[in-house]
Amino acid sequence: MDQPSPFFASLCWVQGLYYLLTGLWPLVSVRSFQWVTGPKTDNWTGREGDHWLLNTVAVLIVATALPLLTAAIRGVATAEITILACGAIVGLTLIDVVYVARRVIPPIYLLDGVLEVALLIAWGAFLFSIFSRS
Repeated sequence: MDQPSPFFASLCWVQGLYYLLTGLWPLVSVRSFQWVTGPKTDNWTGREGDHWLLNTVAVLIVATALPLLTAAIRGVATAEITILACGAIVGLTLIDVVYVARRVIPPIYLLDGVLEVALLIAWGAFLFSIFSRS
């Protein structure tokens, strides 16, 4: 890795912007976010307005977006960014699938899962292109 790659940069732009937008959304407008994704409450207090967990996840998704966007600007493929990107995809997709199946979150989250899987396939194609050259 550690080489200029337009494919890598494109993947980082797409995933980074997607994460930035989806991470900022609940921080900017929790009302519109809940309108699409369903109401959120803290499991411990059960209060409708208690969104500490939603805010925590949102901040972490934004924090994941920033190195992806930085890597997109630099355009140099690194193992660390690839691991971050793929790890985030796998983790978020598993959460989507498991908690929709348990009926904890609404099925709209499967749309995110589909987008995440498409990104994972693209990262797989990128990795295949890297390893097929060696």
